[in-house]
Amino acid sequence: MGTEDMKPPIGRDTRLCMSLSGRPGNAGSRFHNRLYEILGLDYVYKSFSTQDLAAAIGGVRALDIRGCAISMPFKEVVIPLIDELEASARVIDSVNTIVNDSGRLTGYNTDYVAVRQLLEKRIDKPVPFLLRGSGGMAKAVAAALKDAGFVDGMIIARNEMAGRAIADQYGYHWHMDPPQDGAPLLINVTPLGMDGKDSAALAFSQEQIAACSIAFDVVAQPVDTPFVRAARAARKNIISGGEVIVLQAVEQFILYTGVRPEAADIHEAARYAHGADVAARIAD
Repeated sequence: MGTEDMKPPIGRDTRLCMSLSGRPGNAGSRFHNRLYEILGLDYVYKSFSTQDLAAAIGGVRALDIRGCAISMPFKEVVIPLIDELEASARVIDSVNTIVNDSGRLTGYNTDYVAVRQLLEKRIDKPVPFLLRGSGGMAKAVAAALKDAGFVDGMIIARNEMAGRAIADQYGYHWHMDPPQDGAPLLINVTPLGMDGKDSAALAFSQEQIAACSIAFDVVAQPVDTPFVRAARAARKNIISGGEVIVLQAVEQFILYTGVRPEAADIHEAARYAHGADVAARIAD
């Protein structure tokens, strides 16, 4: 583990990183700032929301903000506001990370990297799946599934145009509602279960959860969503949004600072930001 209590005091040379989200939380700030403390880096991280995305991205450029995490609902609409897309973001047409190099903004997608790692680590072999959602994160998850060899899947989306587009791009089926018999792998990539008006919503029915083997929820606010709780009660294997957010945040941290944290440092920051359970699952 790195040397703690060596972080320089905030001053004019401190680099600022930030996040933009429709529903900002504290976990990302806690994770990044804890790593800055452990590693003694002169950085600070703050989460924001905005009603004026163009002005916010203009501020990133004008104020030399080093990095900006992008969350729902900005992952696609931010693209015309930046200068360049790295391959992961260009193929998926979705950005969750912006890196500022002297005023030039490059978009990346570290969600894809995190989901791909989890699929390879947590699932022994490809199985049929239902993916519920059609936004920027759903694109990243669908791309990761395809690249990991998952060939039998269905995109569930009320937005027919967006759902069909993802399904067609990656060779999956589209349906407006999930079939009653479910699938071995259920993936929620919607706000259902997230803090706010959707906090009590269950992404899949109890019957579909009972029939599945693996429940994967990308929602991280809270980590313990109704879908995750129901899957745990049914003794299903679970992949949580807390795991996704930690792994993608590690990739963001590396892009922003040029420093790759050691496993023990990542574990400590995950414990501090998300609790012991998420930290333990990342360490497995």
